[in-house]
Amino acid sequence: MNGIQEAALQPESGAQSEDWTTIIRPQRRWFDLRLGDVWAYRDLIAIFVRRDFAATYKQTILGPFWYLLRPLFSTVVFTVIFGNIAKLSTDGLPPFLFYMSGTVIWSYFAACLTITADTFVANAGLFGKVYFSRLAVPMSLLITNLISLSMQLTTFVAFLVCFSLSGADVRPGPVIVLTPLLILMMAGHGLGWGLLSSSLTTRYRNLQQVVGFGTQLLMYATPVIYPVSAVPPQYR
Repeated sequence: MNGIQEAALQPESGAQSEDWTTIIRPQRRWFDLRLGDVWAYRDLIAIFVRRDFAATYKQTILGPFWYLLRPLFSTVVFTVIFGNIAKLSTDGLPPFLFYMSGTVIWSYFAACLTITADTFVANAGLFGKVYFSRLAVPMSLLITNLISLSMQLTTFVAFLVCFSLSGADVRPGPVIVLTPLLILMMAGHGLGWGLLSSSLTTRYRNLQQVVGFGTQLLMYATPVIYPVSAVPPQYR
């Protein structure tokens, strides 16, 4: 019996170890990210991006325009409730621009976190069929959300120009050049916390609901609907 098992484990005749192009080993270190594998599967990431972008609003009337309507609807609601009814301060900025900027930026982080947290469960069938870098899926989600963010930021800039031409006191400061760094930080946080949550949801499925609900609550703990000046100095 042992002889049969040993024969079964032997490579086929003529097959040498150097013939293998990919060797799969377990991760042994905390920061063993294997980013080189992600770059090797960049074509697969591009396919995932096209699939996700096309499938999100497939067979809908407005299609990708929903990317623009969602922040607009949220901005209008926030402006009416928090600006007109609750009378929350916006530090002199037009309430519409204030709430739209916060909504657009927060929506990107929330989408990266919640969608990435569902990566392993939603793609379990795909992961079990073929090997590829597991980071390819969450990376494609980040890029897909980045496309929607770019469309929403373009809309925000258009409203910013309109308000500026109408005489509103809006003057973007020099810190605006750090916007790409801010987006990169949000993507990193969303990816990191999302992957951590995703590894836990494979065992504790109820955590998916906690992540989605917790992300909504977390928005009210950040300066999205109120200015930074409302936060005590020691917590800013």
